[in-house]
Amino acid sequence: MRRRKKKEEKIKSLVKGPLFKRKKPLHYSYGYKINKDIKGEIEKRYNILTGIIVVAVIILIGGLFFVQIVNREYYSKEMETLASKTVDGPSAPRGRMYDRNGKLIVDNVAEKVIYYQKPSNVNFKTEKKVAYKLASMIEVDYSKLNDYDFKEFWIKSHKKEADKKITKEEWKKLDERKLTSDEIYKLKIARVTNDDLSIYNDLDKEAAYIYTLMNTGYSYEEKVIKNKDVTDEEYALVGENISKLHGVNTKLDWQRVYPYGDTFKSIFGSVSTSKSGVPAELKDYYLKKGYSLDERVGTSYLEYQYEDLLHGIRNKYQITDDGSYKLIEEGSRGQDIVLSIDIELQKQVESILTEEVLKTKTEANTEFYNRSFVIISNPNTGEILAMAGKQVKEENGEQKVYDYTPGILTSPVVMGSVVKGASQIVGYNTGALKIGEVRQDTCVKIAATPEKCSWKQLGRLNDITALAQSSNTYQFYTAMKVGKANYKYNKPLVIDKDAFNIYRDTFAQFGLGVKTEIDLPIESLGYKGKNTTPGLLLDFSIGQYDTYTPIQLTQYIGTIATGGTRIKPTLYKGLYVDGKITNEVAPKELGKVDTKPEYMDRVHQGFEAVLKYGTGAGYINMAYKPAGKTGTSQSFIDTDGDNVVDKETITTTFAAYAPYDNPRVSFVIISPDVSRPDGKTTHQSNINKRIASTISQKYFQNYQ
Repeated sequence: MRRRKKKEEKIKSLVKGPLFKRKKPLHYSYGYKINKDIKGEIEKRYNILTGIIVVAVIILIGGLFFVQIVNREYYSKEMETLASKTVDGPSAPRGRMYDRNGKLIVDNVAEKVIYYQKPSNVNFKTEKKVAYKLASMIEVDYSKLNDYDFKEFWIKSHKKEADKKITKEEWKKLDERKLTSDEIYKLKIARVTNDDLSIYNDLDKEAAYIYTLMNTGYSYEEKVIKNKDVTDEEYALVGENISKLHGVNTKLDWQRVYPYGDTFKSIFGSVSTSKSGVPAELKDYYLKKGYSLDERVGTSYLEYQYEDLLHGIRNKYQITDDGSYKLIEEGSRGQDIVLSIDIELQKQVESILTEEVLKTKTEANTEFYNRSFVIISNPNTGEILAMAGKQVKEENGEQKVYDYTPGILTSPVVMGSVVKGASQIVGYNTGALKIGEVRQDTCVKIAATPEKCSWKQLGRLNDITALAQSSNTYQFYTAMKVGKANYKYNKPLVIDKDAFNIYRDTFAQFGLGVKTEIDLPIESLGYKGKNTTPGLLLDFSIGQYDTYTPIQLTQYIGTIATGGTRIKPTLYKGLYVDGKITNEVAPKELGKVDTKPEYMDRVHQGFEAVLKYGTGAGYINMAYKPAGKTGTSQSFIDTDGDNVVDKETITTTFAAYAPYDNPRVSFVIISPDVSRPDGKTTHQSNINKRIASTISQKYFQNYQ
């Protein structure tokens, strides 16, 4: 007590001492004096701040009045729009396709679908229960259940028994990290016996298969449990029990159907499934067009090319507060389109082609032959009436035929003499060839190279008979003049290399070596040789150097038929509305051959002569007034798959139009590698002649 009292007295003395005595007011101790006007300044600023606050409150009240009273209805709708959730319905059916005569060739059929979408935090026990319930309601073909999935279902259903299949030593190795969990699981799978699985009856197996389907692919995907042959009873029963089938649902989908079977099916193209949606490789393309990734889209050929027309508009739903769906935008099926194809003619052409490729494979010297192409079109409009490719393959000792129609766009070949019409125009245009010029058909010999000859000694020929008899040397002399060469037998030949460009530029005007612009998403240009050796210019002039596709040859013969106008080939005619063609597309002119009418007329006369008495005699009945050109070329193929050509073959081609005085149809036939020059026999199949005779007759029977 005494110590505390002394301590308190000391503190009091310090407080009253010199340290705490102040002779001046506090503000003087900090070195400045408060001005008498500061108080007024503070009051002034306070008033200004008060005024600002009052104005802000007035503005705020005014804004609230404007929003809540004046524009209440507008902002209520905006708020509702922002707060609402919308979802799209299933993909709408696509537009149908019709042929030029109004026959339905691609349609949709409704398809009932039972599917599963995995809920969050679902476990095996729940999914197994759902699988058994679903198995009791629908029939599924559990024969597709493989052993691994079946054993996995048993392991998950019998965890303790499965664990006992692992020895203590193996569990110890797992703890010691000498075995992994995956390796332990593989041991369990391997040790599940048939006796273990024998406890399961048919219902168990159906449930196991359904469980497997429920867990195939990504967890967020819709897993189709059944979409084929779903009965009305199954569909209704599942729909009535959705609340008991956790994650299972039903929907109506659609599938493409083809009333004419596989006829022209490859060119119709493909559509993605409801499960796959937009393919990964087309994701960027379709996202830019505003598509959702779960939409069904065209992925190839016509389905892809005319996606904008064929694609349907999906229903749009709003999710209400109670979780139900309200339709806010009704979707619609895609637009129906009309193709230029005559499906009946197409069917006949495919049948004829199938028969002929099989027949040809039975002939001698056809060891490397395996395919042919046919195209029928209207040269004036570019419309393709029929086109087909068929490939024959040997399987288990039997010849089988497969569709190869896309090869018309992507399989360039050496065309041979069929292109001599364009070569002759080069000669006329450059002055290297005169109308009616007569030449002796003799072989050409360049130093250090074999002789170049026609297929036989043809004697004296003019420009028309040279085409009719398909003289090679007639074209060689023209090419040497175009190349400004001074030819002497068995001497070196020097040419102006620009001659290659002169030829190619003219050929391009006919559609050879350039895109034809056909309305399909894929088209090859063919091969353009880079070597400018003088002898190769001669080869070029007879179609033995650059390669071209069948569709390019179609544009070439069409350009000759029209007198020099190059028309875009097309498969699309217009829209099909109420049984009529609307919005029909007009022919698209891509250019004209830069030549004189009299030069083109000489080619026409030469092509008429080909069918009358030349190499094409008997190909088409002369009653139809045909004109055209045959071709035979040396080709080279890789027979052992090492990417090195090792065998020489013969390719035959044919291109024609009719009637020659008013062309309305063109025919192209190509049979690559139809024979080989070093075979056991010199036989060369006349498949092109047989096909030309038959398909031309079929065409004129339909279009008299």
